[in-house]
Amino acid sequence: MSEEIPVDWGQARALAYEAGRRAAGPAETISLPDADGRTLAEPLRALTDLPAFPTSSIDGWAVRGPQPWRVVGRVLAGGVADPLDEDGTCVEIATGAMVPAGADALIRIEESTRDADGLVSGEPRAVPEWRLPGEEAHQGEELLPAGTAVDPAVIGVAATCGYESLSVRARPRAGLLVFGDELLTAGPPGAGRVRDSLGPQVPGWLRRCGAVVEPGAIAGPVRDTLEAHLEAVRGALATADLVCTTGGTMHGPVDHLHPALAKLGAEYVVNTVAVRPGFPMLLARVPGPDGRTRFLAGLPGNPQSAVIALITLVAPLLAGLQGRPAPRLAMVEASAPVPGRGGFTHLALARLDHDGRSAAPVGHVGSAMLRGLSHAHGFVVVRPGAQAAAGDLVPFLPLPLVAGERP
Repeated sequence: MSEEIPVDWGQARALAYEAGRRAAGPAETISLPDADGRTLAEPLRALTDLPAFPTSSIDGWAVRGPQPWRVVGRVLAGGVADPLDEDGTCVEIATGAMVPAGADALIRIEESTRDADGLVSGEPRAVPEWRLPGEEAHQGEELLPAGTAVDPAVIGVAATCGYESLSVRARPRAGLLVFGDELLTAGPPGAGRVRDSLGPQVPGWLRRCGAVVEPGAIAGPVRDTLEAHLEAVRGALATADLVCTTGGTMHGPVDHLHPALAKLGAEYVVNTVAVRPGFPMLLARVPGPDGRTRFLAGLPGNPQSAVIALITLVAPLLAGLQGRPAPRLAMVEASAPVPGRGGFTHLALARLDHDGRSAAPVGHVGSAMLRGLSHAHGFVVVRPGAQAAAGDLVPFLPLPLVAGERP
Protein backbone atom coordinates (compact mmCIF):
# COMPACT_ATOMS: atom_id res chain seq x y z
CA MET A 1 0.00 0.00 0.00
CA SER A 2 1.22 3.50 -0.75
CA GLU A 3 0.41 6.97 0.47
CA GLU A 4 -2.59 8.65 -1.09
CA ILE A 5 -3.73 12.21 -1.62
CA PRO A 6 -5.59 13.33 1.53
CA VAL A 7 -9.32 12.66 1.32
CA ASP A 8 -11.80 15.49 1.85
CA TRP A 9 -12.99 15.46 5.47
CA GLY A 10 -16.68 15.09 4.66
CA GLN A 11 -15.98 12.35 2.12
CA ALA A 12 -13.80 10.51 4.64
CA ARG A 13 -16.67 10.45 7.13
CA ALA A 14 -19.02 9.10 4.47
CA LEU A 15 -16.54 6.38 3.47
CA ALA A 16 -16.08 5.32 7.08
CA TYR A 17 -19.83 5.14 7.69
CA GLU A 18 -20.47 3.12 4.53
CA ALA A 19 -17.68 0.69 5.43
CA GLY A 20 -19.29 0.11 8.81
CA ARG A 21 -22.78 -0.21 7.36
CA ARG A 22 -21.64 -2.90 4.92
CA ALA A 23 -19.95 -4.85 7.71
CA ALA A 24 -22.76 -4.59 10.28
CA GLY A 25 -23.27 -7.83 12.14
CA PRO A 26 -26.48 -9.81 12.64
CA ALA A 27 -29.26 -8.87 15.02
CA GLU A 28 -29.79 -10.49 18.40
CA THR A 29 -32.77 -10.59 20.74
CA ILE A 30 -32.29 -9.39 24.30
CA SER A 31 -34.54 -8.52 27.23
CA LEU A 32 -35.82 -4.97 27.70
CA PRO A 33 -33.68 -4.17 30.77
CA ASP A 34 -30.53 -5.22 28.89
CA ALA A 35 -31.33 -3.16 25.76
CA ASP A 36 -30.24 0.23 27.09
CA GLY A 37 -27.51 1.67 24.87
CA ARG A 38 -28.17 -0.76 22.01
CA THR A 39 -29.67 -0.08 18.57
CA LEU A 40 -33.00 -1.28 17.17
CA ALA A 41 -32.40 -3.81 14.39
CA GLU A 42 -35.98 -3.53 13.15
CA PRO A 43 -38.78 -0.99 13.53
CA LEU A 44 -40.65 -0.90 16.84
CA ARG A 45 -44.36 -1.30 16.03
CA ALA A 46 -47.43 -1.07 18.23
CA LEU A 47 -48.70 -4.56 19.06
CA THR A 48 -52.18 -3.18 19.85
CA ASP A 49 -53.94 0.14 19.74
CA LEU A 50 -52.53 2.48 22.39
CA PRO A 51 -54.38 2.74 24.61
CA ALA A 52 -55.89 -0.66 23.93
CA PHE A 53 -59.25 0.34 25.48
CA PRO A 54 -61.03 3.57 26.53
CA THR A 55 -59.16 4.72 29.62
CA SER A 56 -60.25 7.16 32.31
CA SER A 57 -58.03 10.18 32.87
CA ILE A 58 -59.67 11.05 36.21
CA ASP A 59 -61.04 9.70 39.48
CA GLY A 60 -64.80 10.12 39.44
CA TRP A 61 -67.90 8.68 37.80
CA ALA A 62 -68.69 7.13 34.44
CA VAL A 63 -72.29 8.13 33.72
CA ARG A 64 -75.07 7.35 31.25
CA GLY A 65 -78.06 9.49 30.39
CA PRO A 66 -79.36 12.54 32.31
CA GLN A 67 -78.55 13.17 35.97
CA PRO A 68 -78.97 12.29 38.77
CA TRP A 69 -77.34 8.91 38.42
CA ARG A 70 -77.79 5.78 40.46
CA VAL A 71 -74.52 4.06 41.37
CA VAL A 72 -74.46 0.49 40.07
CA GLY A 73 -70.80 -0.47 40.57
CA ARG A 74 -67.16 0.45 40.63
CA VAL A 75 -64.25 -0.12 38.22
CA LEU A 76 -60.61 0.21 39.21
CA ALA A 77 -57.44 0.16 37.11
CA GLY A 78 -56.88 -3.38 35.92
CA GLY A 79 -60.56 -4.33 36.14
CA VAL A 80 -63.36 -4.65 33.60
CA ALA A 81 -66.72 -3.01 34.30
CA ASP A 82 -70.05 -4.33 33.16
CA PRO A 83 -71.65 -2.18 30.43
CA LEU A 84 -73.94 0.69 31.48
CA ASP A 85 -77.18 -0.46 29.90
CA GLU A 86 -79.64 1.96 31.52
CA ASP A 87 -79.94 5.74 31.46
CA GLY A 88 -79.58 7.36 34.86
CA THR A 89 -76.87 4.95 36.06
CA CYS A 90 -73.16 5.35 36.78
CA VAL A 91 -70.16 3.55 38.15
CA GLU A 92 -67.36 4.90 40.29
CA ILE A 93 -64.17 4.91 38.22
CA ALA A 94 -60.48 5.33 38.99
CA THR A 95 -57.75 6.95 36.89
CA GLY A 96 -56.41 4.43 34.39
CA ALA A 97 -59.49 2.21 34.60
CA MET A 98 -61.37 0.94 31.56
CA VAL A 99 -64.39 3.11 30.71
CA PRO A 100 -67.47 0.86 30.61
CA ALA A 101 -69.36 0.45 27.36
CA GLY A 102 -72.45 2.67 27.22
CA ALA A 103 -70.93 5.54 29.23
CA ASP A 104 -71.70 9.02 27.89
CA ALA A 105 -69.33 11.07 30.03
CA LEU A 106 -66.99 11.15 33.01
CA ILE A 107 -67.53 13.42 36.03
CA ARG A 108 -64.65 14.41 38.28
CA ILE A 109 -65.14 13.33 41.88
CA GLU A 110 -64.35 16.86 43.11
CA GLU A 111 -66.96 18.31 40.76
CA SER A 112 -69.78 15.97 41.81
CA THR A 113 -72.21 15.63 44.72
CA ARG A 114 -74.06 12.69 46.19
CA ASP A 115 -77.37 13.17 47.96
CA ALA A 116 -78.85 11.35 50.91
CA ASP A 117 -80.32 8.70 48.60
CA GLY A 118 -76.89 8.02 47.09
CA LEU A 119 -77.68 9.65 43.75
CA VAL A 120 -74.79 11.38 41.98
CA SER A 121 -75.03 14.77 40.26
CA GLY A 122 -72.46 16.87 38.38
CA GLU A 123 -71.55 18.46 35.07
CA PRO A 124 -69.04 16.90 32.69
CA ARG A 125 -66.38 19.13 31.22
CA ALA A 126 -66.61 20.13 27.58
CA VAL A 127 -63.68 17.93 26.58
CA PRO A 128 -64.19 14.22 27.37
CA GLU A 129 -61.79 13.07 30.07
CA TRP A 130 -60.88 9.68 28.76
CA ARG A 131 -58.28 8.43 26.32
CA LEU A 132 -59.67 6.70 23.25
CA PRO A 133 -58.23 3.49 21.74
CA GLY A 134 -55.51 4.36 19.23
CA GLU A 135 -55.13 7.91 20.52
CA GLU A 136 -51.37 7.41 20.91
CA ALA A 137 -50.83 4.76 18.25
CA HIS A 138 -52.72 2.25 16.14
CA GLN A 139 -51.94 -1.44 15.99
CA GLY A 140 -49.07 -2.06 13.56
CA GLU A 141 -48.02 1.61 13.45
CA GLU A 142 -44.26 2.23 13.36
CA LEU A 143 -43.31 4.03 16.55
CA LEU A 144 -39.53 4.09 16.07
CA PRO A 145 -37.46 3.15 13.01
CA ALA A 146 -34.66 0.62 12.81
CA GLY A 147 -31.41 2.33 13.74
CA THR A 148 -32.87 4.12 16.77
CA ALA A 149 -30.52 4.25 19.75
CA VAL A 150 -32.24 2.52 22.65
CA ASP A 151 -32.47 4.57 25.84
CA PRO A 152 -34.78 4.34 28.88
CA ALA A 153 -37.53 6.23 27.02
CA VAL A 154 -37.43 3.73 24.14
CA ILE A 155 -37.52 0.85 26.62
CA GLY A 156 -40.57 2.45 28.24
CA VAL A 157 -42.39 2.70 24.91
CA ALA A 158 -41.61 -0.94 24.15
CA ALA A 159 -42.88 -2.03 27.57
CA THR A 160 -46.07 0.01 27.09
CA CYS A 161 -46.66 -1.86 23.85
CA GLY A 162 -46.24 -5.21 25.56
CA TYR A 163 -42.74 -6.17 24.40
CA GLU A 164 -40.58 -8.32 26.64
CA SER A 165 -37.52 -8.29 24.40
CA LEU A 166 -36.11 -6.30 21.48
CA SER A 167 -34.23 -7.18 18.31
CA VAL A 168 -31.03 -5.12 18.47
CA ARG A 169 -27.67 -4.90 16.75
CA ALA A 170 -24.67 -6.49 18.40
CA ARG A 171 -22.37 -3.93 19.99
CA PRO A 172 -19.01 -3.76 18.18
CA ARG A 173 -16.04 -4.86 20.25
CA ALA A 174 -13.15 -2.42 20.22
CA GLY A 175 -9.55 -2.57 21.36
CA LEU A 176 -6.75 -0.05 21.75
CA LEU A 177 -3.01 -0.31 21.09
CA VAL A 178 -0.79 2.53 22.26
CA PHE A 179 2.43 2.90 20.28
CA GLY A 180 5.51 4.78 21.41
CA ASP A 181 8.63 3.95 23.44
CA GLU A 182 8.68 7.54 24.68
CA LEU A 183 5.45 7.14 26.68
CA LEU A 184 5.07 6.82 30.43
CA THR A 185 2.05 5.07 31.90
CA ALA A 186 2.47 6.48 35.40
CA GLY A 187 3.88 9.53 37.08
CA PRO A 188 4.70 13.00 35.74
CA PRO A 189 6.50 13.55 32.41
CA GLY A 190 10.20 14.36 32.29
CA ALA A 191 13.63 13.35 31.07
CA GLY A 192 12.49 13.23 27.43
CA ARG A 193 9.44 11.08 28.09
CA VAL A 194 5.78 12.13 28.05
CA ARG A 195 2.78 10.71 29.89
CA ASP A 196 0.37 8.65 27.80
CA SER A 197 -2.99 10.46 27.82
CA LEU A 198 -4.68 8.46 25.05
CA GLY A 199 -4.67 5.05 26.69
CA PRO A 200 -6.81 6.31 29.59
CA GLN A 201 -9.22 8.41 27.47
CA VAL A 202 -9.79 6.68 24.12
CA PRO A 203 -11.79 3.76 25.61
CA GLY A 204 -14.25 6.27 27.05
CA TRP A 205 -14.78 7.90 23.65
CA LEU A 206 -15.24 4.47 22.07
CA ARG A 207 -17.86 3.53 24.65
CA ARG A 208 -19.68 6.79 24.00
CA CYS A 209 -19.83 5.77 20.34
CA GLY A 210 -21.47 2.48 21.31
CA ALA A 211 -18.51 0.09 21.36
CA VAL A 212 -17.67 -2.47 24.03
CA VAL A 213 -14.15 -2.05 25.38
CA GLU A 214 -13.03 -4.64 27.89
CA PRO A 215 -10.08 -3.86 30.19
CA GLY A 216 -8.04 -6.61 28.55
CA ALA A 217 -8.51 -5.02 25.12
CA ILE A 218 -6.17 -2.11 25.98
CA ALA A 219 -2.43 -2.68 25.52
CA GLY A 220 0.74 -0.65 25.35
CA PRO A 221 3.01 1.06 24.99
CA VAL A 222 3.90 -1.35 22.17
CA ARG A 223 7.62 -1.42 21.39
CA ASP A 224 8.73 0.54 18.33
CA THR A 225 9.60 -2.45 16.14
CA LEU A 226 7.73 -3.92 13.19
CA GLU A 227 7.64 -7.35 14.83
CA ALA A 228 6.09 -5.96 18.01
CA HIS A 229 3.51 -4.02 15.99
CA LEU A 230 2.54 -7.10 13.98
CA GLU A 231 2.21 -9.26 17.08
CA ALA A 232 0.12 -6.64 18.90
CA VAL A 233 -2.20 -5.94 15.97
CA ARG A 234 -2.77 -9.63 15.25
CA GLY A 235 -3.55 -10.29 18.88
CA ALA A 236 -5.96 -7.38 19.19
CA LEU A 237 -7.82 -8.21 15.98
CA ALA A 238 -8.37 -11.77 17.17
CA THR A 239 -11.04 -10.59 19.61
CA ALA A 240 -12.09 -7.12 18.38
CA ASP A 241 -14.17 -5.84 15.49
CA LEU A 242 -12.21 -2.58 15.58
CA VAL A 243 -8.72 -1.83 16.85
CA CYS A 244 -7.59 1.75 17.35
CA THR A 245 -3.89 2.52 17.44
CA THR A 246 -2.26 5.72 18.64
CA GLY A 247 0.82 7.10 16.92
CA GLY A 248 2.86 5.67 14.08
CA THR A 249 0.59 6.94 11.30
CA MET A 250 3.39 8.78 9.49
CA HIS A 251 6.42 7.28 7.72
CA GLY A 252 9.22 8.10 10.16
CA PRO A 253 12.02 5.78 11.28
CA VAL A 254 9.95 4.26 14.09
CA ASP A 255 6.51 4.44 12.42
CA HIS A 256 5.67 0.82 11.68
CA LEU A 257 1.88 0.92 11.25
CA HIS A 258 1.82 1.16 7.44
CA PRO A 259 4.31 -1.70 6.96
CA ALA A 260 2.37 -3.80 9.47
CA LEU A 261 -0.88 -3.22 7.58
CA ALA A 262 0.80 -4.21 4.33
CA LYS A 263 1.98 -7.51 5.83
CA LEU A 264 -1.53 -8.18 7.15
CA GLY A 265 -3.07 -7.71 3.70
CA ALA A 266 -5.12 -4.74 4.84
CA GLU A 267 -7.02 -2.44 2.49
CA TYR A 268 -7.30 1.26 3.20
CA VAL A 269 -10.79 2.69 3.51
CA VAL A 270 -9.21 6.11 4.06
CA ASN A 271 -5.50 6.91 4.06
CA THR A 272 -4.95 10.44 5.37
CA VAL A 273 -7.65 13.10 5.59
CA ALA A 274 -7.42 16.77 4.64
CA VAL A 275 -8.17 18.12 8.11
CA ARG A 276 -6.28 20.19 10.68
CA PRO A 277 -5.63 19.26 13.43
CA GLY A 278 -5.79 15.50 12.94
CA PHE A 279 -3.27 14.80 10.22
CA PRO A 280 -2.43 12.03 9.43
CA MET A 281 -5.10 9.44 10.23
CA LEU A 282 -6.24 6.24 8.55
CA LEU A 283 -8.90 3.55 8.51
CA ALA A 284 -8.27 0.10 7.04
CA ARG A 285 -10.09 -3.18 6.58
CA VAL A 286 -8.13 -6.18 7.77
CA PRO A 287 -9.20 -9.65 6.62
CA GLY A 288 -9.70 -12.19 9.38
CA PRO A 289 -9.04 -15.94 9.24
CA ASP A 290 -12.78 -16.55 9.61
CA GLY A 291 -13.59 -14.36 6.59
CA ARG A 292 -15.13 -11.61 8.73
CA THR A 293 -13.86 -8.09 8.19
CA ARG A 294 -12.11 -6.29 11.02
CA PHE A 295 -11.11 -2.64 11.05
CA LEU A 296 -8.06 -0.78 12.23
CA ALA A 297 -8.17 2.96 12.85
CA GLY A 298 -4.80 4.67 13.02
CA LEU A 299 -5.01 7.73 15.27
CA PRO A 300 -2.18 10.28 15.37
CA GLY A 301 -0.02 10.40 18.47
CA ASN A 302 -0.81 14.01 19.34
CA PRO A 303 -3.77 13.87 21.75
CA GLN A 304 -6.14 16.44 20.23
CA SER A 305 -5.38 15.14 16.73
CA ALA A 306 -6.17 11.62 17.94
CA VAL A 307 -9.59 12.68 19.26
CA ILE A 308 -10.33 14.46 15.97
CA ALA A 309 -9.38 11.31 14.07
CA LEU A 310 -11.63 9.28 16.34
CA ILE A 311 -14.73 11.39 15.76
CA THR A 312 -13.87 11.82 12.07
CA LEU A 313 -13.46 8.13 11.18
CA VAL A 314 -14.26 5.93 14.16
CA ALA A 315 -17.59 7.49 15.20
CA PRO A 316 -19.12 7.12 11.70
CA LEU A 317 -17.69 3.61 11.37
CA LEU A 318 -19.25 2.52 14.67
CA ALA A 319 -22.56 4.12 13.72
CA GLY A 320 -22.56 2.05 10.54
CA LEU A 321 -21.58 -1.15 12.35
CA GLN A 322 -24.56 -0.66 14.69
CA GLY A 323 -27.02 0.20 11.94
CA ARG A 324 -27.48 3.73 13.23
CA PRO A 325 -27.93 6.79 11.00
CA ALA A 326 -24.76 8.56 9.93
CA PRO A 327 -23.76 11.29 12.41
CA ARG A 328 -24.96 14.69 11.28
CA LEU A 329 -23.65 18.17 11.91
CA ALA A 330 -25.65 20.82 13.73
CA MET A 331 -25.64 24.48 12.68
CA VAL A 332 -24.67 27.14 15.20
CA GLU A 333 -23.68 30.78 15.16
CA ALA A 334 -19.99 31.56 15.50
CA SER A 335 -19.62 34.07 18.33
CA ALA A 336 -16.07 34.98 17.24
CA PRO A 337 -14.01 34.69 14.05
CA VAL A 338 -12.58 31.25 13.22
CA PRO A 339 -9.75 31.12 10.67
CA GLY A 340 -9.52 28.65 7.84
CA ARG A 341 -6.65 26.25 7.14
CA GLY A 342 -6.19 26.71 3.41
CA GLY A 343 -7.09 23.58 1.47
CA PHE A 344 -7.85 21.62 4.64
CA THR A 345 -10.99 21.48 6.75
CA HIS A 346 -10.38 23.23 10.07
CA LEU A 347 -11.92 21.69 13.19
CA ALA A 348 -11.78 24.42 15.84
CA LEU A 349 -12.51 23.47 19.44
CA ALA A 350 -15.50 25.45 20.69
CA ARG A 351 -17.89 25.68 23.61
CA LEU A 352 -21.64 26.11 23.17
CA ASP A 353 -23.57 28.79 25.01
CA HIS A 354 -26.32 27.89 27.49
CA ASP A 355 -28.99 27.38 24.81
CA GLY A 356 -26.72 25.59 22.35
CA ARG A 357 -27.27 28.12 19.56
CA SER A 358 -23.84 29.71 19.35
CA ALA A 359 -20.28 28.48 19.78
CA ALA A 360 -17.19 30.29 21.00
CA PRO A 361 -13.65 29.08 20.29
CA VAL A 362 -11.69 27.97 23.34
CA GLY A 363 -8.01 28.46 24.10
CA HIS A 364 -5.15 25.97 24.43
CA VAL A 365 -5.94 24.20 21.18
CA GLY A 366 -2.55 22.99 19.99
CA SER A 367 -2.52 19.53 18.44
CA ALA A 368 -0.64 18.15 21.45
CA MET A 369 -2.84 19.93 24.01
CA LEU A 370 -5.86 18.61 25.88
CA ARG A 371 -6.74 21.57 28.10
CA GLY A 372 -8.91 23.16 25.40
CA LEU A 373 -10.64 19.85 24.71
CA SER A 374 -11.64 19.56 28.35
CA HIS A 375 -13.49 22.90 28.10
CA ALA A 376 -15.16 22.23 24.73
CA HIS A 377 -18.43 20.69 23.58
CA GLY A 378 -17.17 19.98 20.08
CA PHE A 379 -15.72 21.58 16.98
CA VAL A 380 -16.70 24.41 14.67
CA VAL A 381 -16.19 23.11 11.12
CA VAL A 382 -14.58 25.51 8.65
CA ARG A 383 -14.53 24.15 5.11
CA PRO A 384 -11.45 24.26 2.86
CA GLY A 385 -10.76 27.69 1.39
CA ALA A 386 -13.15 29.38 3.84
CA GLN A 387 -13.15 31.16 7.17
CA ALA A 388 -15.92 32.03 9.63
CA ALA A 389 -16.77 35.53 10.81
CA ALA A 390 -18.59 36.34 14.03
CA GLY A 391 -22.31 35.89 13.41
CA ASP A 392 -21.90 33.34 10.60
CA LEU A 393 -23.87 30.10 10.74
CA VAL A 394 -21.33 27.28 10.79
CA PRO A 395 -21.47 23.48 11.04
CA PHE A 396 -20.76 22.10 14.51
CA LEU A 397 -19.44 18.61 15.25
CA PRO A 398 -20.27 17.61 18.85
CA LEU A 399 -18.07 15.40 20.95
CA PRO A 400 -19.63 11.95 21.45
CA LEU A 401 -22.27 11.65 24.15
CA VAL A 402 -22.82 8.70 26.44
CA ALA A 403 -24.21 5.90 24.27
CA GLY A 404 -27.93 6.36 23.77
CA GLU A 405 -27.99 9.78 25.44
CA ARG A 406 -30.18 12.43 23.82
CA PRO A 407 -28.38 15.65 22.74
